[in-house]
Amino acid sequence: MAQFYSAKRRVTTRQIITVDVTDLDPFGQGVARHDGKALFIPGLLPDERAEITLTEEKRQYARGQVKRRLNDSPERVKPRCPHYGVCGGCQQQHASVALQERSKSRALARLLKHDVNEIIAGEPWGYRRRARLSLNYLPKTARLEMGFRKANSSDIVDINQCPILVPRLEALLPEVRTCLSELQGVRHLGHVELVLANGGPMIVLRHTAPLSARDREKLERFSHSHDLALYLAPQSDILEHVTGEAPWYDSDGLRLSFSPRDFIQVNDGVNQQMVATALAWLDIQPNDRVLDLFCGMGNFTLPLAKRAQSVVGVEGVAALVEKGRDNAVNNALHNVTFFHENLEEDVTQQPWAKHGFDKILLDPARAGAPGVMQHIIKLAPQRVVYVSCNPATLARDSEALLAAGYQIQRLAMLDMFPHTGHLESMALFTLN
Repeated sequence: MAQFYSAKRRVTTRQIITVDVTDLDPFGQGVARHDGKALFIPGLLPDERAEITLTEEKRQYARGQVKRRLNDSPERVKPRCPHYGVCGGCQQQHASVALQERSKSRALARLLKHDVNEIIAGEPWGYRRRARLSLNYLPKTARLEMGFRKANSSDIVDINQCPILVPRLEALLPEVRTCLSELQGVRHLGHVELVLANGGPMIVLRHTAPLSARDREKLERFSHSHDLALYLAPQSDILEHVTGEAPWYDSDGLRLSFSPRDFIQVNDGVNQQMVATALAWLDIQPNDRVLDLFCGMGNFTLPLAKRAQSVVGVEGVAALVEKGRDNAVNNALHNVTFFHENLEEDVTQQPWAKHGFDKILLDPARAGAPGVMQHIIKLAPQRVVYVSCNPATLARDSEALLAAGYQIQRLAMLDMFPHTGHLESMALFTLN
C-alpha cells in the first residue's frame, strides 16, 4: 500500500519535544499532534508518551524519531523476529495483532466512508508461503549473505529465521544457505525463491552465469534429499524445471496448477476465506452469468463456475489465460471460458458480453481499475465484488459505482499480511 505523503523537507534542528500518541496508522507508525498537524513516529503505539525529535516537517504533517519512550502501551508486545527493526519486511511486530487489525480497519473505513463489517484474518505467524531472498557473496570473508533488504536500503539483512514464513520454509533457511554457499558458482547467484505449494516446497534459483555440472548435481541431490522441486533461472525470462512435481494449490476444493513465476496469494488461509466470502456476497444462483475481471489463472473464476450457469474470466496476461483454461479442463468445469483482453478497452463490445452479466467480480493490481468502471456500469450487474490490494484505488474507483446508483453493502478488511503495512480489502456493491 502506497504512503500518501508529498516530497520530504528535512528538519535541521534537534529540539526534543514530548508527545502523546493517540492512534496507529496502517503502516505501524504512531500518530500524535504537534503544532496543529499530524505527527508520525515509527515505533510508538497509542497511549504512549515519548520524547522525540522532528526529522521532517511539512505544512500538513511532520515526522519524528523516538529518543526516549516514557511508558509502554498495554498492547505493546515483544517482536518475535530477531531481525525486527532492521529487516524491511515487517513494521508492526511490536503491536498486538488486535491493535494492528483495528488500525487497518479504521483506516479502511475512513477511506471508503463506510464501516468495516468484518475482518478476514488467519494465523498471524507462519502464514507466508512464498519468499524471495537476495543473495550476495562477500569475497573478503568468503561468506554468502542471504536474506531480505534492510528498511530503506539495498543492503541485505542476513537472516537465520523468519517467523512469518510457513514453518516448512523457515526450517529450510539454514539448509539452503549451506547448500548455496558450497557451490562453485556462488559468486554468480542473484536470488533464491522459496514457495510452498500444496504438493510440497520448491526452490527457484536465479544465477547469472552457467552452472557447472558439479553445481547442478549438488543442487539436484539437495532437492531430492529435502523433497523439493527445483527450478533454475539462468535469465530473468527463462525458467528450467529440473526436478520435482509441478506446483499446484487448492481454491475451494479445486486444484489450480501454476508456474513458480505466476502470482498467487501468499497467505493461503486468508485466500481460502476471501474466496468463500466473495462467493457468499455475490450470492451465486444456478442461472447466473458471472464475469470475473483480472481473473489470473482462476482463483475466483473456477469456484464461481461450480455454482453459476456460466462464467467468463478476462485477463490481460496471455500466459495466465492459458493456465486458467488448463485449470478449467483439469477440474472438469465446462461452463467457464477465459479470454485474453486489454481491460482498458471497452469489453462490453466483445461477443461474449452481448448477453450481459448478473454478477461481476474484479481483483485488479495496485493501480486499480479506473478504465474498467464505466464498462461495469454499462453492463449493470446486480452485484459487484471488488477485491483490492490498495484501498486508495478502491476508494477512487468506487466513486464511479456510487455515482451510478450502486451502494456499498459490505466492506471487509483482509489481513493478508499481518505485522506489515499492507492493507487489503473487499467491498460488495449492489444496484439500487
